[in-house]
Parts: sequence; C-alpha cells; structure tokens
Amino acid sequence: MNGLNKGIRKVEMALKWDPSPAGQPPTDLDIVAATYVEGDPNGAPAYVVHFDSRSPDGTIYLNRDSKDGKGFGWDEVMTLELDRLDARYTRVVVGVVLQQHPAHRTFVSVINPAFRIREGYNVLDEDDFGSVLGATAATVAEFVRETSDGWSLHTGVQGFEDDPATFSRVMGRLRSS
Repeated sequence: MNGLNKGIRKVEMALKWDPSPAGQPPTDLDIVAATYVEGDPNGAPAYVVHFDSRSPDGTIYLNRDSKDGKGFGWDEVMTLELDRLDARYTRVVVGVVLQQHPAHRTFVSVINPAFRIREGYNVLDEDDFGSVLGATAATVAEFVRETSDGWSLHTGVQGFEDDPATFSRVMGRLRSS
C-alpha cells in the first residue's frame, strides 16, 4: 500500500434469504467472523463473533439478526471495522453457517440465499452460494492485514460440512483447493 491507498478499512457483510414455505421449519443462517493473530494466522481463532456476541473491543458486531429470513432486504448484517482492529490481529475470516435445528439443512434447501460485502457504497463481492449447495456452512471472505493501516480482501466461497460449533473452530484453516 502507498500513502494514498490505505486498503480496506470498514466493511459490511450482509446476508439474505427467503423464508421457508408455509408448514416448514424456519431456515436460520448466521454470519460468523473469526480473527487470527500474527503468530498463528491459520490456527485456532483468537475469538469468534456471531449472533450472540461481539468482538471484545467492539470492532466487529452484528447489526441485524434473523432467525427465519422474514426481514426486508438484507436479513443479517455484520460490520467489521478493520481499521480499528488491534495490530496483533492479521487475518479475519468471514463465513455463513446454517443452524441445524430442527432438521439437517444444506444450502440447497435455502430459498434464494445471497451475500454482499461492501465498503461504503462500493460492492467488493457478492454471491448466491450456488457453488456449495451441499454444504452446511461456507467461508465467503478473508481479510488480510497488508500494512499497519491497510487490509486486502480475498474472495471465494468454500463449503464445509460441519455443525456450527465445529465450523467456527476450523473455518480459518488452510484448505486444499
């Protein structure tokens, strides 16, 4: 990064899906973000932010949470203030997980799922999970600290077949392509 380009600073991750058909159990998707420290960027997350938590310093937080996709527009929204994140955190992985109650679900059973990542009005990435229909969870973005004041974005949807607790532990591990 040069002095004129500070990289990505503050992003919004938004998630939407349509409600389940009448008579079917609700579909519940959740945004999950995991932070990793410089000494172990692919190991265990330093902390995980999800529907019932926020980062210890308040830099990653959920603005909107849905348990059924009945919101208007984007059902879940998470803000990541990367420019305020402590320097010891050098990597943040963002994913989406399907809650598995009361039935086992994969993305193929979710009606019109989609996500969008943007910084201000600039859309950085968007997708519909079409490449991971058999997965129960997916990582959608990786933010990597390039300098003390700049982050870069690595996009790509990677599916997982884990329950929510396992996914939050393994979502940042290096994966073979």
